[in-house]
Amino acid sequence: MSVSPRRWSGIRPLAVWVLPLIFILLFFFYPLGVILTTSAQRFTGELPATLWQNILRTTGFTFWQAILSTAATILIGLPAAYVFSRYRFPGLQTVRMLVNLPFILPTVVVAAAFNALIGPRGLLNLGLQNLFHLEQPPIQWIGTLTAIVLAHVFYNLSIVVRLVGGAWTALSPHAGQTARTLGASPWQEFRLVTFPLLKPAFYSALVLVFLYDFTSFGVVLLLGGIGTATLEVEIYKQAVNLFNLPVAAILTMIQMICTILLTWGYRKLSGRPLPLDPAGEEDRRVPPRTWFARIQVWLTMLVLAVLVAAPLASLLARSFLVLEADRGYRGAVQVGLTLRYYAALFKDPQQSIFYVSPITAVFNSLKVALSASLISCVVGLFTAYGLRQKTDFARWMDQVFLLPLGASAVTLGLGLLLAYSQPPFLWSSSWLILPAVHALAALPFVIRSLQPALSSIPSQIQDSAAVLGAAPGQVLWRVEIPIIRRALLSSFIFAFTISLGEFGATAFLTRPDFPTIPVAIFRYLSQPGGLNYGQALAMSVILLMICSTGILLVERLRMPDIQKF
Repeated sequence: MSVSPRRWSGIRPLAVWVLPLIFILLFFFYPLGVILTTSAQRFTGELPATLWQNILRTTGFTFWQAILSTAATILIGLPAAYVFSRYRFPGLQTVRMLVNLPFILPTVVVAAAFNALIGPRGLLNLGLQNLFHLEQPPIQWIGTLTAIVLAHVFYNLSIVVRLVGGAWTALSPHAGQTARTLGASPWQEFRLVTFPLLKPAFYSALVLVFLYDFTSFGVVLLLGGIGTATLEVEIYKQAVNLFNLPVAAILTMIQMICTILLTWGYRKLSGRPLPLDPAGEEDRRVPPRTWFARIQVWLTMLVLAVLVAAPLASLLARSFLVLEADRGYRGAVQVGLTLRYYAALFKDPQQSIFYVSPITAVFNSLKVALSASLISCVVGLFTAYGLRQKTDFARWMDQVFLLPLGASAVTLGLGLLLAYSQPPFLWSSSWLILPAVHALAALPFVIRSLQPALSSIPSQIQDSAAVLGAAPGQVLWRVEIPIIRRALLSSFIFAFTISLGEFGATAFLTRPDFPTIPVAIFRYLSQPGGLNYGQALAMSVILLMICSTGILLVERLRMPDIQKF
């Protein structure tokens, strides 16, 4: 019995799911199962009252800092979203790119940038000390909630600008014009007409920002101090510093429950439709002709310059500046340009097998990132290939492979540490565990990049190949992959960028003699001495440049209209 070409093209062997299922079972579901088991065993006995107090205090602070950070981000982001959606002025695209840049930066780079700006050895403090001959840094924000909130606003501002600003731009202007014709004031128009239409985008941005603030790890760990531990940071301290894995597992369960609820809320809200206008977004932007409009634009630019541009500029400048004494805080202050922080990256002063030169961390990260990118693209390609099947199983698997997106890196890191530090799997001591967890973090993005590209290939191409006698594997390798090569390359670069900046899970799993760039930055920022501080900033600049270049390449490689094939 012969099979028609179109029916043949829809047949996909179940073997296509073998590799993706093995991967996600080994590196996602099995570690989570070990966490559940470990926490359940700990709950069998009575927990000390002090432990419960610590859990409640940590959970409360996690919510409190997330609420403050989200509120600050919304208050600053809404005016910026309005300005970007309503006004056209010179440098608009540059400013928008600058606002979007922090979101793709690793958290350790964000922390290093704020250290370079407001830290004890930052530009502001050392500049003020030299100018006014002060003994102590006048700005004492590092180690406080203030620094955490500022860094979170810096990090998540682009979410509000992109989601709310994009929806604002796409809204039809007719309802607002009608309201003004009927005598409504600008505030009444916004409150009664515009904001109800923006609610889906606003609530989506609100929940997403809160989710990122709630699961923040690197920012809180590096910029927070005593009494500023969130669930993520406390999990790390209990597991790595105190070796109290059962308590860490309990905290992880609490964090997982909260994260799942927040992720569910975001998906429910983000799926709501918006009343859009088919006109292009540039059509309705107008120059700021009135004084009020100009003040809006200039105030927005000033706030963005302080919150976004200043930390990045300080990071870059401080990595080339000497603004301290040769021996820590003693002696005469040396001021001037230098390249010694970058030169020191190539030196190993201790000559120990447990200490490697900083540049080794760069090569370690590149090795891990290349491996992780390859793994995520191979697994993602098989998954995207299987998701083309319009079956209930494929739709169910689509949701399964999105689950790592809602899990925090700290949760994954602790789960992998617990799962693979005991028989039958003793993998936690091998550096090969790092590419696996990095690939898992990038996998949902890779799938979302490859799936539309594969689905957009005209079925006539598959039918023609089938008629000519090509097997499904031959169609994929010789026909489909060449067509989607841009999407595949874009996915590889994006996964590479994610891997380079991954810190949460890596902090649990990296060996002392195998640091990655984020881990090395964390170590150097935690050590005294101007040279260590300068090396941390230099490595942060290197990581910033690599990640920025990667994202620019991803933007350049966006898939064209595939129907032309």
